Amino acid sequence: MSNNALIPQSKLPNLGTTIFTQMSALAQEHNAINLSQGFPDFDGPAWLQERLAYHVASGANQYAPMTGVQALREAIADKTAELYGYKPDANREVTVTAGATEALYAAITALVRPGDEVICFDPSYDSYAPAIELSGGVVKRIALQPPHFRPDWQAFEQLLSARTRLVVINTPHNPSATVWEKADFAALWQAIDGREVYVLSDEVYEHICFAKEGHNSVLAHPQLRERAIAVSSFGKTYHMTGWKVGYCVAPAAISAELRKVHQYLTFAVNTPAQLALADMLRAEPEHYRALPEFYRARRDLFINALSASRLEILPSEGTYFLLADYSAISDLDDVSFCQWLTKEAGVAAIPLSVFCADPFPHKLIRLCFAKQEATLLAAAERLNQL
Repeated sequence: MSNNALIPQSKLPNLGTTIFTQMSALAQEHNAINLSQGFPDFDGPAWLQERLAYHVASGANQYAPMTGVQALREAIADKTAELYGYKPDANREVTVTAGATEALYAAITALVRPGDEVICFDPSYDSYAPAIELSGGVVKRIALQPPHFRPDWQAFEQLLSARTRLVVINTPHNPSATVWEKADFAALWQAIDGREVYVLSDEVYEHICFAKEGHNSVLAHPQLRERAIAVSSFGKTYHMTGWKVGYCVAPAAISAELRKVHQYLTFAVNTPAQLALADMLRAEPEHYRALPEFYRARRDLFINALSASRLEILPSEGTYFLLADYSAISDLDDVSFCQWLTKEAGVAAIPLSVFCADPFPHKLIRLCFAKQEATLLAAAERLNQL
């Protein structure tokens, strides 16, 4: 019998370590200010932390129900009704997941069959395509062009086919920091009405939206929400990305299929964290209501601090990211520039091309402003010297 190690054939042969992990490691190696990976360098609400400790001490340390604790699902349903004018059934249409990434994976796995086509808008978050591929689906991409990154609805309609099963959307959009308008949802519905096409709406930055008309959710569109899964993240809302608690809202028939995947993927989510979040939603709704202003202040501080730099800052309508064009500084491609920027300038960023399957010739990087003011000012000081 051979002693050679068995090497499995990879189901995702073209994937390696994510760019977020790479850039954070590089930032640590070179003692750079890390504006690459999208997490805050400050803590979430103290009262929320206290509620977590309370529920741990009270013995809420065993499995939660597979769909999520009742109190949290009911609070989510009420919050959805307040924000989007639609109250989902807490028992049949709300599912708590181990972060938004699990919700996205479970949704794609539940809906996509071998040979199905899934439309994504590039640049797109890096977890979509692998999940589609693992389900045997085929990714069809529509390129969003800078600086405005608006969907081309004529191109979208031309991409639809008899095999189209799912459309993945993301608003506010990571990484472009743009938001969908009501007209976009209307155009989407017009294009897929009469087809057996589902919608997966990644809305993890729903409360970090600076657009005048606010966040437009798929749940606010009466026809689309009947065939949609909306995904949200408590980690983004409460500055607690390490808690990994998210949820999705979908019609009962779709939720039933998603839950079949969820129950064998994670089954249940951290019990005391769910109870603490339920308390927070009920007692402190002003937190998520005030989040746009909270992050707008950081965005504006950072933009003003960069006014002396040679970076061209693109508009940021949502998320906690800024895009910057570095054409005036370097001819390097964006991956090489981000590596150089981390090593030589001491600031880590994310290259935009990693969010695209096709070549992305634009010289754009993504900077995270979910940081303390001192962190942003220190980063701006270094960037202004380029």
